[in-house]
Amino acid sequence: MKSQAFDSFVADAVSGSYSRRDLMKRAAALGIGATAAATFLTQVEGVRAAGQLEVFSWWTSEGEHPALVALFDNFSKTNPDVEIIDAGVAGGGGGPAQAVLQTRLQGNQPPDSWQSHPGRELMDQYVNVGYCLPITDLFESEGWNEAIPQGLIDQVTKDGDKYLIPVGVHRGNGLFYNKQVLADNGVTVGDTITQDEFFAALDTLKAAGVTGLALGDKDGFVPAQTFENHLLGALGPDKYSALFGGEAEWNTDEVKAVAESFGKLLDYINDDHSALAWSDATALIIEGKAAFNTMGDWAYGEFVAKDVVDQMGWVSYAGSTGSFVLVVDGFTLPKGAPNADNATAWLKSVGTVDAQAAFNPLKGSIPARTDVPMDGFSDYHKWSAASFAADALVPSAAHGLATSPAFKQAFYDAAIAFVTDKDVETFVTTLEDARQAEM
Repeated sequence: MKSQAFDSFVADAVSGSYSRRDLMKRAAALGIGATAAATFLTQVEGVRAAGQLEVFSWWTSEGEHPALVALFDNFSKTNPDVEIIDAGVAGGGGGPAQAVLQTRLQGNQPPDSWQSHPGRELMDQYVNVGYCLPITDLFESEGWNEAIPQGLIDQVTKDGDKYLIPVGVHRGNGLFYNKQVLADNGVTVGDTITQDEFFAALDTLKAAGVTGLALGDKDGFVPAQTFENHLLGALGPDKYSALFGGEAEWNTDEVKAVAESFGKLLDYINDDHSALAWSDATALIIEGKAAFNTMGDWAYGEFVAKDVVDQMGWVSYAGSTGSFVLVVDGFTLPKGAPNADNATAWLKSVGTVDAQAAFNPLKGSIPARTDVPMDGFSDYHKWSAASFAADALVPSAAHGLATSPAFKQAFYDAAIAFVTDKDVETFVTTLEDARQAEM
């Protein structure tokens, strides 16, 4: 029996599926000394680390996954013997993936690195509860302190330590459209568009029997992101930031007017919206079945993947010209990473100029590093980069940068319900109650 228990202990140690603490307890129960057990486990971890790297993300769509593969390819150039495990979980915005990840982290089974947004999501869900290790030394040794804007560094920093290396900066307040659909219906869009102009265009399209706004709210983040873009366009960056920062009340006539306008916007969406993911809604404008889609610039990655860039147009979401909604992606160093050395090598790799130059053109984002040459980037990327450099930067609430996980969930729930019931009073009251709960 003891031999079987020992064989089981060895097998479990090699598998990497159990925490070191649990394995040390089992070793003690088998009469193995602490020093001998620790030495054995360290050797096993070293062998295991030489062979694998598990990367956890939600980049699974046609436009997202090729960009992730570009990061894998860059890593493999300097780590050719490491087997990469692509632990992707489908679901736009990362909601399903984050739920799976939380279960793993709570069970002491972290991947070697996982995708996260900076700001409140990173701090509240991972850093404050001890799931991440600081990578401050990498920021120093790899020159990231000089290559990454201080504003982004601040969003990954707590008590002087850094916890995430950003790889790409997305612009959340994009308004994309099918050029031919607009031309066929006599609708023109200039370099900017106001909310009044947007509604006039939607009225024209509706009269012609054309779906004006493609929505795919099977992904829970979509109603929230659509509303935050509409709110920004109506009130501007200062009031937007005050509301999501908890400094202003939601239950006001001004916010109610925005919610009523948002309800009107929903009169122009596709009937099958609840059955579609965000990428399906983007596909509607690609296929000419709808005119507009408001989305982060990962939608541009879909255009690249389907070779339709020339058929698509873009502009800041109606009324939001002069603002840039930040949706930043990066990777962490987990506490207890099964392959710690490879995890560190992964972070070093994704933080390089070469990796970010390969990743971002496919993803639709711009590099987090400011020293990546933009010569090889598209007109869209250059437009986004110019906005990033000149416009007011506001963090996305729908993607967890601006608010706590609790408020984000309340925001999701309220926005999802509003798409169906358009109940203005309930919507603003729910958000104000969530604000009050955090005071």
